[in-house]
Amino acid sequence: MNAYDFTVKAQDGSDVALKSFEGKVLLIVNTATGCGFTPQYAELQSIYDELHDSGLEILDFPCNQFGNQAPGDDGEIHDFCTGRFGITFPQYSKIDVLGETAIPLYKWITENTTFGGFNGPMKLILNTVVKKMDKDYKNNGNIKWNFTKILIDKQGDIVARFEPTASLDDVKKKIKEVL
Repeated sequence: MNAYDFTVKAQDGSDVALKSFEGKVLLIVNTATGCGFTPQYAELQSIYDELHDSGLEILDFPCNQFGNQAPGDDGEIHDFCTGRFGITFPQYSKIDVLGETAIPLYKWITENTTFGGFNGPMKLILNTVVKKMDKDYKNNGNIKWNFTKILIDKQGDIVARFEPTASLDDVKKKIKEVL
């Protein structure tokens, strides 16, 4: 099984087979519009602008499971992201990434990745908040917070997982290696 085996929902509710991205490098991101990491949209757009023509696709999945930081419907979220950050990469229908309601793509991701740990100035805060939600958070692959990034190679396999505190320079470097 790989990423190309899944189908997701576009903003308009239509099905999108990830097989349509076969041969591309994918960066799958669960996002939120009211998060401290929301400014990463600008950096993600910059990476997309630079590397899209080389075969990169960024797939944006809004998620409201962490601190209710993605309120609003798909249209409101999209308007915010395009208006504030000028994003042009595909944004999908709002999803769940945790628990029984998680979409199959994210169930597969969490079963096949491990938590890499938080770093930087947000480490202590995020460790404290996440531990309240999941006492065993260091030992499972569950998505811990908004803006976790999953890098998929051209064959549809998971190559890397980046927690929200990871440097986007490191993310970009790894994308370039995979391209």
